[in-house]
Amino acid sequence: MNAFDFFFENTATNKNLFLVGKEELPFNELYLKSVALAGFIKERVGDRKNIILISPNNAFFLTAYFAIIKSGNTCIPLDPAIEEEKFKYIADITSAEILFCADQVKNRLAPSVPACFTPGDVSEINHNDVVFKAEENFDRERCAEIIFTSGSTGAPKGVMLSHKNLVANTVSIISYLGLNETDRMLVVLPFYYCYGLSLLHTHLRVGGSIVLNNSFIFLGSVLNDLINHKCTGFAGVPSHFQILLRKSDSFKKTHFPHLKYVTQAGGKLAPVFIDEFRESKPEVKFIVMYGQTEATARLSYLPAGLYEQKKGSMGKGIPGVTLRVVDENNNDITPGETGEVIARGDNVMLGYFKDEAGTSETIRNGWLHTGDLGTVDTEGYIFLTARKKEIIKVGGKRISPKEIEAVIFSIPEVVDCTIEGIDDDILGEALKATVVVNNCKNISEEQIKQHCAKNLALYKIPQVFDIKEQINMSATGKKIKKLVN
Repeated sequence: MNAFDFFFENTATNKNLFLVGKEELPFNELYLKSVALAGFIKERVGDRKNIILISPNNAFFLTAYFAIIKSGNTCIPLDPAIEEEKFKYIADITSAEILFCADQVKNRLAPSVPACFTPGDVSEINHNDVVFKAEENFDRERCAEIIFTSGSTGAPKGVMLSHKNLVANTVSIISYLGLNETDRMLVVLPFYYCYGLSLLHTHLRVGGSIVLNNSFIFLGSVLNDLINHKCTGFAGVPSHFQILLRKSDSFKKTHFPHLKYVTQAGGKLAPVFIDEFRESKPEVKFIVMYGQTEATARLSYLPAGLYEQKKGSMGKGIPGVTLRVVDENNNDITPGETGEVIARGDNVMLGYFKDEAGTSETIRNGWLHTGDLGTVDTEGYIFLTARKKEIIKVGGKRISPKEIEAVIFSIPEVVDCTIEGIDDDILGEALKATVVVNNCKNISEEQIKQHCAKNLALYKIPQVFDIKEQINMSATGKKIKKLVN
């Protein structure tokens, strides 16, 4: 089954609003527009072609995204702020046939893709003259989209996700979150990011609704949207919660009468922040999740009711996913040992685009090797310790940045902390702490060092500090940091 048909299986004729807020779009209108545009695309280029989509979260993005998938082509959603060089690289290697993009993106990039369509162009297409002809026996293993990773350590990697991948992950997430037509999600995550797309897919499938907020930096608008649009859910990455809890004067004090739950993924959020959230919002379920783009967004979750009992855990595999923690010989570790988290399920990617070596290194014998290190307890709950590439060696000792970051996070004035290794002539690597605080006048480097000395071994105390007041983060909300090789 084409993933489009799965998403709209119960909502194609639904006249209720799917998109709520500044733009409004009913399910049936989105369906009809997408099918009509799919017919135009198929008539123009056929199928199994690569099509780029660059737009903020809006009705235009939704229509083009679903039309590309319905047409049997492959959608490549990209960041509207993408650099010209990176765009040209992706357009060239994918041999993109069509580009759908916002007007400002077209003006900035001056793309050389064979055909480019802006929102105005799409609105002028005479959909009445186009009839979409569905394929019989559609291959669910066909690539539906390619999500390019940030490429911070080299050229961007294109994660190829099939129609089967999208359907499998959507079914799993709906199951463990118990989503239904009464759910309304405030979306601050961009749709070129797999976490954001998972919100789109799941709420469309169950007949829920979404509210788009593309301006998280204006915290007042986020709080107002949660209240005014009666949102039942909110999803964020660590920096979103860190900013809401320690940069906002209003979040903790504001009551959100309809908010039932929040989900967190996109990296590990220190338990101290989750504790603060739960203390200020005891009526709201806080659900910790873990995933990767290579797994179509989601791999595990920790039920809110088990948080205190399993604090710091990423939980267990979501429905349909098997997780293991293995040693270098691919043998399951015993509780307390450290190994790599690997996964298997219908949500695991097809592979990396035009990168057989990278694919064979990441998917081995049907298992996705995540590159995340962790341990398990006696009940099988997994606790992440670090990324393989993040381990820092200081004077021959292996150090996980997360342990040090957790200690510094416990200082109330701290909003964010990143520990990285820097070159050192004596130790090989030394520790550098980049610390974001509420106000530099309220806390000093010496106070942070003293706090570390009380809670860490001497060799784990950072030698270099960089204290600032703003988090350097990407459009997805993830903080931008130097990766240690």
